[in-house]
Amino acid sequence: MLALSPSAPSGFNLFDLRFESLFEFLSSRLSSKFNCQFIVRVAMVAMAFCVMTTSIFAQDAAAAASESMLLSTWKALGVKYAVAFLIMSFLLVAVLVMVILAVRKDTFVPADLIQGVEASLGENNLQAAAELVRADDSFLGQVVSAGLAKLQGGRPAALEAMSVTGEDETMKLEHKVGYLALIGNIAPMVGLLGTVDGMVASFGEIASSEQTPKPAKLAGGIQTALYTTLVGLVLAIPAIIAYNLLRNRIQRLVVEAGNESEKMIDQFAVALKQS
Repeated sequence: MLALSPSAPSGFNLFDLRFESLFEFLSSRLSSKFNCQFIVRVAMVAMAFCVMTTSIFAQDAAAAASESMLLSTWKALGVKYAVAFLIMSFLLVAVLVMVILAVRKDTFVPADLIQGVEASLGENNLQAAAELVRADDSFLGQVVSAGLAKLQGGRPAALEAMSVTGEDETMKLEHKVGYLALIGNIAPMVGLLGTVDGMVASFGEIASSEQTPKPAKLAGGIQTALYTTLVGLVLAIPAIIAYNLLRNRIQRLVVEAGNESEKMIDQFAVALKQS
């Protein structure tokens, strides 16, 4: 088997099967033009809603008893932490959608390419099969295309070229999914920073007050400390879960693409000898 990845999942259990089905459903929905437009519209509505919330916060027109949860969270976080978490949340959604679309099975091992190459080679049309591979921008197509360029030098040279290309493409995908891990690591750290910031503010109120300060004066800093920790964890947990699931999927698809690419290059080698 062509080794395109340093490690790969060893089994395929029931959880993997359920995740595979859910992932294929989500990727197929996200890849359609209508749903991409729908996502853009939802993002625009969300941004408009955030702008409205900011305006309401600036005017301070709503009473505390009638505040929405979103507005209360915005006030508790403060502008700097609210903006930081808002940016991270948009980045999380954008990267997640981008990676889901990038690691679909059709972008790794497209069935149309395999069937087209087999049909062309079955008709002894080596040139047409090679053109199909070179015109395909999938993971399998790029790997096999690199192998075809070195096939004249023998099977070992072709496999080595395929391995190098496969590792390069795998690295690109891992860099993309790595942003999820980055968000998962940064979000709780920003939350921890907010916790320390809020507690410093509360204790500063105690230190600067000649009398025992009222609880209401201490509540602001404590609320900031708790809300920043909460929002940081809310962002970090799904980001880390998505990172691990998608990374395992990439490894599994890379192994599958390696198997298919080796079979395909062997078919080309046989057809080249017969021609």
